[in-house]
Amino acid sequence: MLQGKNVLLGVSAGIAAYKAAHLCRALIKKGANVKVLMTPDSVHFITPLTLSTLSKNPVAIEYFDAKTGEWENHVELAKWADFFLLAPATANTIAKMANGICDNLLLATYFSLPKQNIAYFAPAMDLDMYKHPAIQSNIRKLQEYGNHLIPAEEGELASGLKGEGRMAEVENILNFIEGRDLPWRNINLLITAGPTYEAIDPVRFIGNHSSGKMGYAIAEAALERGAKVTLISGPTSLTAPANVELIKVQSAAEMFYAVKEHYQKADCLIFSAAVSDYSPKSKANQKIKKKSDALQIELTPTQDILKFVGEHKKENQFLVGFALETENEVENAQGKLQRKNLDLIVLNSLQDQGAGFGYDSNKVTIIDADNNQEEFELKSKAEVAQDILNAVESRW
Repeated sequence: MLQGKNVLLGVSAGIAAYKAAHLCRALIKKGANVKVLMTPDSVHFITPLTLSTLSKNPVAIEYFDAKTGEWENHVELAKWADFFLLAPATANTIAKMANGICDNLLLATYFSLPKQNIAYFAPAMDLDMYKHPAIQSNIRKLQEYGNHLIPAEEGELASGLKGEGRMAEVENILNFIEGRDLPWRNINLLITAGPTYEAIDPVRFIGNHSSGKMGYAIAEAALERGAKVTLISGPTSLTAPANVELIKVQSAAEMFYAVKEHYQKADCLIFSAAVSDYSPKSKANQKIKKKSDALQIELTPTQDILKFVGEHKKENQFLVGFALETENEVENAQGKLQRKNLDLIVLNSLQDQGAGFGYDSNKVTIIDADNNQEEFELKSKAEVAQDILNAVESRW
């Protein structure tokens, strides 16, 4: 994959910058053409001379040479590149990339990348900094823009602490880029997310409080693992990850037809959408006016999407459903698992504070077809998404 590719290697100001020399050399050994961009402060950690010698190209740091007035054309650099790799990616540079701050040549070049160009970033920072909500928010924002996160690794950090935040090793970065370390690389994943709205009249509808956050988090996590993701989404205010195939629907019927059209091509199906069980038998063409009499609306059952796919799935397809329960939770989830021929079910409870609709966190129990149960503590939905995918991997 790297043979003959033009790689812009960005280096920001962190102690892991010393690894840029090894990374530059490794990229060239793979047959890549490398040009290096450095933030002004990164030169305190590794010299431009080292990187220019290894890359066999001048290192770009400033917009222009103060002595000669020669201009460093960031647009031409961006057009030259097949992809951009920022390693290390510090908290400061990640924040600027996520929020449109353009105060050095590296950032100007990043923002000038043609839309089709791929950008990777490999965070490197201390444990607590890496876990800080603001940093994680910026990382998610970069992913939403279509950038590819090369996850930080666990190990000894410069501070002496041990934990997550260490920049990925050079070999792992190359494996990530070449797709060797992406366990879902050849997997087509179909996800449903969000609520459905069942129209009563042109103004009103029957719906639920689902935000879609869980399904969208699963989509992001699956992309990180290399999956090709199709996301069928009910109405939500969320922005889908840049590299998913997004299909927007409104009603349960629309979601059923979208699933019916796409489910046969999927290797794995994760249905997290909160689909309405009932829909008005008829929709009024005009807004129903308020009257003193009680209003009666006849409801009819919607198509059971999960049951349909469970009845028609192929032998090699893996089907995951969700159950949101308020009583007899495990028993009801087990019944749904069996009735609908699922391989795995994710049980949510409305009894847990901070879990369920609208929250950024969730608390789940995962139950498989052999009735093995794994209960998890309250976590962010991004972390829950990883737990779900791990459960799929271990049982598929």
